[in-house]
Amino acid sequence: MALTLTLFFSTTLFAEYLYKDEVVSNPDFTEQIDAIGNELFETTGIGLYLVMIRELENNQTIAEYELELSKELKEPFVILSFSELDKQVDILAHPTSLYNDFDKKQILSPNGTFIGAVISSFMFGRSFDEIKELMSNYGGTILPVISQKVKTENIVSKYSAGLFNGYSDLAEQLAASKGVELKKAAGSGSKDFIDLLRLVFYGTILYAIAMYFKQRYFRKKRENEQEE
Repeated sequence: MALTLTLFFSTTLFAEYLYKDEVVSNPDFTEQIDAIGNELFETTGIGLYLVMIRELENNQTIAEYELELSKELKEPFVILSFSELDKQVDILAHPTSLYNDFDKKQILSPNGTFIGAVISSFMFGRSFDEIKELMSNYGGTILPVISQKVKTENIVSKYSAGLFNGYSDLAEQLAASKGVELKKAAGSGSKDFIDLLRLVFYGTILYAIAMYFKQRYFRKKRENEQEE
C-alpha cells in the first residue's frame, strides 16, 4: 500500500503542469492548464510547466529562478514563469533545441498588434534600426493582457487570462512543431480577443493625441486672431 501511494502521488505531481501557483489559486484555472499540459505531453513528450510566484527572493532574476527549477524536471521541458511583484515573465527550454519549436519573442512581446508595435516604435525608438526592430515585435499573448489597468478585484482574473493565453499559445506552437493539433488549447480566439483589446486601447490613444493637437491648433488660432 505504501508503495502504491508513493507511485500515485509521484504520478499526480508529475501530471500537475501548473507547477507552482502563488497568484491565482483557482481550481478551474488549474484544471484548464493541466488539461492542455497533459495533452501536449501525451502527444509530443514535452512537459510544459507554468510557474506563478508572488515575488522572487534574494535579488534573484527570474532566469536564475528558472534554472533552479529546471533541476527538478526531466527533459524535454519548457517553463513559463511569472513573478507578480517583480513584474517579470520568461520562458526557459531544455534542451535548448526546443527554442526552435516556438517563437519566444512573439509570445513575450508587449505589443498585441502591429498597430501597437508601430506606436511603440515611434514612442521609444531612438534610431532607424531600433524603430524597425520594434515594429517587427508584436503578437504578444501575455503582456498585452497583464499590463492592462483594471480594478483591484479584477487583478487575479487579469493574470489568469494573460497566463492562460500565453501557456496555450506556447503549447500550440510546440505541438505544431511536431505536427500535432491540440484539442484543448485556446486556438486563435484568445489572440483575436487580444488584438481587439489592443486596437481599442491604441485607438483611444490616437484619438486623444488627435484631440490634443486639434485643441492646440484652435487655441493658437484664437490667440493669433486676438493679437490681430
